[in-house]
Amino acid sequence: MSKLGTLGARLHRGEIGYDFVGKRKIWYGISILITITAILGLTVRGLNMGIEFQGGAVFTTTGKSSVSVSQAETFAEEASGHDAIVQQLGKGGLRIQIAGIDTDKSDSIKQKLAADLKVDAEDINADLVGPSWGDQIANKAWEGLAIFMVLVVIYLAIAFEWRMAIAALVALIHDITITVGIYALVGFEVTPGTVIGLLTILGYSLYDTVVVFDSLKEQTKGITKQTRWTYSDVADRSINSTLVRSINTTVVALLPVAGLLFIGGGVLGAGMLNDISLSLFVGLAAGAYSSIFIATPLVADLKEREPEMKALRKRVLAKRAQAAAKGESLEPQATEPSYEDGEPDDATPAVVGPRNQPASRARGRGRPSGKRR
Repeated sequence: MSKLGTLGARLHRGEIGYDFVGKRKIWYGISILITITAILGLTVRGLNMGIEFQGGAVFTTTGKSSVSVSQAETFAEEASGHDAIVQQLGKGGLRIQIAGIDTDKSDSIKQKLAADLKVDAEDINADLVGPSWGDQIANKAWEGLAIFMVLVVIYLAIAFEWRMAIAALVALIHDITITVGIYALVGFEVTPGTVIGLLTILGYSLYDTVVVFDSLKEQTKGITKQTRWTYSDVADRSINSTLVRSINTTVVALLPVAGLLFIGGGVLGAGMLNDISLSLFVGLAAGAYSSIFIATPLVADLKEREPEMKALRKRVLAKRAQAAAKGESLEPQATEPSYEDGEPDDATPAVVGPRNQPASRARGRGRPSGKRR
């Protein structure tokens, strides 16, 4: 078995673990800082809305032009009085995109471009986009996002509980804010492809979160019948048991997206690939982060406010203090938590995660002897 596979098995069995929930204030602080940066970027720089949202014209030369991209940009800006985006096409043609212009002036701009580019006017195709079409796309995107959020909250509240629904909603808003803020800071153009990418990452982020929530739901059944684990301890266990799976899934998903972003968009200069791949790349990374460091710790925070969980925490801490006074081990058990039949009052408490140093003399306690079948 590989080292990563061995690590994943030990994490799943609870033999080792990292205290994610115990350090949740650090993760909250990091997320707040990143979110504030994204909001500032969105406020100061704003989004670079594409021609589909602003309206304008796209001029495409069908024949090969000897004019460079930078020269074509200068000619287009002089002819229209607006900023222009020029892309080199495969057969030597040019795609000139000018947003925010009056479509009635497209003919005069086309004639001037033909003269500057030294091509026939008939060799330039003009596609006009009205701003109302972009407004329709934006409205439909907002409607789709709102419907998605409502359905997510309803489903999670029914399948799990309302606290998990709230935590998942906060994580999704966190992912969207960061992705949109990165778009503002980088200055990439927002197109319908960007909207598609944003809606795609919501599904991925939700999937990663639900995997952890499902493990948490199973491991907390009957948790109040014992005095070994608090809810936060089991939440840590759930994160650690699915950690390697989340990392593997994220890396496998990010590799092809990174290829689209850095090779397809950066090297080949494909604009549409940039639009989709950047939103996917940032969103996938943010979604994996939020499911581990935001959603589950937030659920633990909300659950620990319940009277039953407060009482459980007091009992667990009292039992641990009693065990520490006797010099007994607080080593975590390498088995799944089970609370169906309760526990004896003198059961040795255990903590999920590396919060307490194990005593060597207690190793092996509670483990079955004999040969495995």
